[in-house]
Amino acid sequence: MLGYAGALVLGASLLVAAYAKSIDPNAFAEQIRAEGLDVGLSASTLALCGIAVEVALGALLVLGVRRLWVLVPAALLVGFFLFLTGRGYWRFVHGTLPADASCGCFGNLIERTPAEAFWQDAALLLPALALAFVGRSRRRVDGEPAPSGRLAPPWGRALVAFALTTGAVVLAHRAPGLPLDNLATRLKPGVGLGDLCAGGGQDRVCLGSVVPELETGSHVVVVADLADPALAGAVEQLNAYAQTGRGPRLWVLSGGTPEQTRAFFWKNGPAFEIREVPQALLRPLYRKLPRAFVVENGRVARTWSTLPPLDTLGGGERFAVQTDQGRPHR
Repeated sequence: MLGYAGALVLGASLLVAAYAKSIDPNAFAEQIRAEGLDVGLSASTLALCGIAVEVALGALLVLGVRRLWVLVPAALLVGFFLFLTGRGYWRFVHGTLPADASCGCFGNLIERTPAEAFWQDAALLLPALALAFVGRSRRRVDGEPAPSGRLAPPWGRALVAFALTTGAVVLAHRAPGLPLDNLATRLKPGVGLGDLCAGGGQDRVCLGSVVPELETGSHVVVVADLADPALAGAVEQLNAYAQTGRGPRLWVLSGGTPEQTRAFFWKNGPAFEIREVPQALLRPLYRKLPRAFVVENGRVARTWSTLPPLDTLGGGERFAVQTDQGRPHR
């Protein structure tokens, strides 16, 4: 029972990590490039392969398959995870880790410092891995003694794991075109701006403190890259909305530098407010740019995976915010 419990915890952890990667494979590919792991194959291809390995091993462990051909690769995978998070922790301590680096194997879904990523992963994965080796059966699955000491291959469970792996890879391949932003990012209806944060201790910063004006009133916010030609092409439309003075106030949030903001301003003449936000805070809010959302009194009310439909926002409409408890908050 202890052995199966360890396998269950380890397998479930791998499946949750694979889920976080499969609904946002582009962010996983970015992490692979940032770690310098895209050798021989493209980062996108390696991302799909990594998701397949995690799902296959996780599913087999959850289904109770604790053969050495499952446990040994699982141990190698856990060691690889801890090597990456340990290296990230070391780089953070020595000031060489990029500010927007993702921490740990759960991607953008969970906010963790490099230290938390390493110690939490170690505390979760290592005991579970050790327990998974305990009490492995020497008998057949049906309880009958195995001839020559060999166990019958678990074909049925292997087939289930193969089906789950295939489905996960197909999902990851199709995910960039699916409406999964509210699942794959920290930005979703009902979230307060004070909960969208990055960093720890004295370096911790939240969206509500970077743009305090969003804490009161109604606002429509566009997260964008100032170097994106699509944003430059939409300036005329955005200006027309901002100049009407009707509807929520328009903001554009960007991870660019002050120099990039000034260059965008002089080149495009925006009539809306542009606010610079640390990239570490901004990156977990989107899968691709631009992305937009409406804020009502410091709480996200609605999101879009592209520029907002400004023609529907000019009538002074206020949005009901759906809270976690399911009650509307205005």
